[in-house]
Amino acid sequence: MSKTEVLPHQADRGGPRQPLILAQNLKKHFPVRSGLLNRQTATVHAVDGVSFEVRKGETLGIVGESGCGKSTTARLLIGLTELDDGSVIFDGDILGSDISLKEMRRSVQMVFQDSYASLNPRLTIADSIAFGPKVQGLSDPKDRARDLMARVGLDPNRFAHRYPHELSGGQRQRVNIARALAMSPRLVILDEAVSALDKSVEAQVLNLLTELRKEFGLTYVFISHDLNVVRYISDRVLVMYLGEVVEVGPVEAIYAKQAHPYTVSLFAAMPSMDPDNRTEEPPLAGDPPNPIDPPSGCRFHTRCRFAEHVCRDKPPTLATFGENPDHLAACHLRDPSSGHSLAGKEVAA
Repeated sequence: MSKTEVLPHQADRGGPRQPLILAQNLKKHFPVRSGLLNRQTATVHAVDGVSFEVRKGETLGIVGESGCGKSTTARLLIGLTELDDGSVIFDGDILGSDISLKEMRRSVQMVFQDSYASLNPRLTIADSIAFGPKVQGLSDPKDRARDLMARVGLDPNRFAHRYPHELSGGQRQRVNIARALAMSPRLVILDEAVSALDKSVEAQVLNLLTELRKEFGLTYVFISHDLNVVRYISDRVLVMYLGEVVEVGPVEAIYAKQAHPYTVSLFAAMPSMDPDNRTEEPPLAGDPPNPIDPPSGCRFHTRCRFAEHVCRDKPPTLATFGENPDHLAACHLRDPSSGHSLAGKEVAA
């Protein structure tokens, strides 16, 4: 397929100012069942009222502790997990209403963390890449697979007939990237796609992703625990805590000055190359609260040293922080109208 050829699902319907993805109040609760009758005994609040947008052509990095809802949010965007409430709007079309799941699967693809489990061990590399286009009825799936193998740095003459177990982790992840691109998507979700790779291979894959975004006009949602990697590849960063968004903004603005106490603690835990910059005590103590019974008000108040009564009683809303209107934080400490005694003041991290 020529790079200049535009398939129906690739058409830009809303124009450059309209977000490619608009997530509105996404909610996903998982039932906990036990006993001989398999009765529901509790509910895990995995994602609870998450709203954000992904702009066309950008890379949105999503960070947060394990269990904060990052991967569940990604699965809700692509339709792998069914929403309990909320909506996903893709370029102006509502998923499940204006846009079918089949068209969404063409427009949005995902690269998972486990490169081996993501591939069918009984299919050759070429067949794995060509499988999606063949099922979707796209033209020349075999030629498309070989072209994409070459584009991600795998010689099709050497690798086309190999099986996943014959490849290294970095090579398998390149196959997964090629498989995602075979559907000619507009959005690619990368869920910890480089976390299992050696640092040298990780750098190669990150550079490859940057090149592919420019070449194919892609938009990325990049999920990672590595804040240095997120800074390198992202345009904006979204911080999640216990199923909610606590901060979002341009990457340089957030890395220069964090607004939410949780984000401050998260960044303080980053390893430093300066031997004189030693961490005397952990920036954040204790485990996150149980998502089965999340705290009232601000969910971070049980671990926040600035917490007051208003933090326990009233959930904060995202509000502008500083002079950048795109830098938002959900914290009473940053909202002068909240009634917090330190609201609007500078405090030490």
